[in-house]
Amino acid sequence: MERTKGRKVVKDKEVGDGDLCWWLVHKGISASFLCIAVFALLVRVAISLHPYSGAGNPPKYGDFEAQRHWMEITLNLPVKEWYRNSTTNDISYWGLDYPPLTAYQSYFHGLFLRFFHPESVSLFTSRGHESYLGKLLMRWTVLSSDALVFFPAVFYFVLAYHSGRSNGPKTHIAWHIAMILLSPCLMLIDHGHFQYNCISLGLTVGAVAAVLSNKELVACFLFSLALNHKQMTAYFAPAFFSHLLGKSLRRRNPVLEVLKLGLVVLGTFALVWWPYLHSMEAFSRVLSRLAPFERGIYEDYVANFWCTTSVLVKWKRIFTIQSLKLLSLGATVSTCLPSMVQQIWAPSNQGFLYGLLNSAFSFYMFSFQVHEKSILLPLLPASLLALEEPFLLKWITLCALFSMFPLLYRDKLILPYIAVSTLFVLTYYVPSGRQDRKEMHSFNSFFTTCFVSCSVVLHIVYLTMHPPHRYPFLFDAMIMLLCFSQFTLLAFYTNAKQWMLMKRSVLLDKEKKLH
Repeated sequence: MERTKGRKVVKDKEVGDGDLCWWLVHKGISASFLCIAVFALLVRVAISLHPYSGAGNPPKYGDFEAQRHWMEITLNLPVKEWYRNSTTNDISYWGLDYPPLTAYQSYFHGLFLRFFHPESVSLFTSRGHESYLGKLLMRWTVLSSDALVFFPAVFYFVLAYHSGRSNGPKTHIAWHIAMILLSPCLMLIDHGHFQYNCISLGLTVGAVAAVLSNKELVACFLFSLALNHKQMTAYFAPAFFSHLLGKSLRRRNPVLEVLKLGLVVLGTFALVWWPYLHSMEAFSRVLSRLAPFERGIYEDYVANFWCTTSVLVKWKRIFTIQSLKLLSLGATVSTCLPSMVQQIWAPSNQGFLYGLLNSAFSFYMFSFQVHEKSILLPLLPASLLALEEPFLLKWITLCALFSMFPLLYRDKLILPYIAVSTLFVLTYYVPSGRQDRKEMHSFNSFFTTCFVSCSVVLHIVYLTMHPPHRYPFLFDAMIMLLCFSQFTLLAFYTNAKQWMLMKRSVLLDKEKKLH
């Protein structure tokens, strides 16, 4: 490694804090990030002007009302009553079903709403509240969460990721930032449909950046917070576990390293769950709310294995819930195991990013109770890998958008759906934006043409025709089948790419020995 006074020439993957500051100023990345971030926030504001989940649709409305109701409950009831069914907290009406960190977030956002508009979060009387000011304040809570959590995490990731790479055009870095911050699916779900995925995903991105910066304890803390915000973040847990274990096993005192990581995880969980650790009953009550197995292995038409194959195999009729839980667990573990083995055997930063994607794909395809919005989790590592796999990002984004089309159609978000899809395609094809890579153009062209043609036809059919009375969800099922086929191909491809990294590392080791 070559060094100069006050800084070092970047030739390896470890960069000190002082060097990062120099690199930040030298590259001018802050200006690029700021410009793209402002534009991304404006796009989010534009999306938030449109309808949301359950708008004007009593008696339970939708996700917007669920989030508002959690603010109402956490503000007006003691913390020990938040997950308890009672006369003041009817669990059947949007009961809290996320970990405690989400409840704390609801409480602080509720304070914000109560300060400006108390009627929007008053106990009982605020149910179904849809005043203009109330909706505006709710939208601002999501926008501020994005700006305070997701955006800084992406900035941290960009620093950590690009500081360990060889020098390239600044347009590549700016394009990479745009691909992450302008992810159309995340913007539509959080700022259109209405959720706070930006918090859990932002904490995950921060944890990934900490791993790339060799700050494993910070990574454990941030990822534990992400898990305690949304349990779906467990989609990434096998990748974090295998990568950190693989790195720990290569250190001088592996047992001590694993112990330190475990203590950070346990300490973080204990801190977040503290109000519910006073009794097993309280702890079990919260835990039961996080795993609603009674809903069945799937609900709506999701492009995963269980829902797609249910066209031929009636899983819910043939098997009990207990049997399906075991089947789902076995399928999920067995499909993400190869990725885990690769990272324990030969951990690397690039392999870790592929591992995140493969782990998320395994959970999306085979885990219990997957929702349409869960495709956001495989999408996240795909966007982090944008420079390595530009075509992969384009393909999975288009498939993910299409898979969520029926949901967004019900939310009356067709106009922002078309707008952000177009924005994504235009940004993707920005001249000199991404690295030129040799791809199998004929292969890509064939599959792109087939998929785009089918999706265009299905879009038109869905918007202009009514399905047969006997099969009211025929068009939804056709979209699901098409997207499932693409996700399956992508999962095979990304697993193969991760294992190909093993061969590359072996060849590099041989070259070093020869020299």
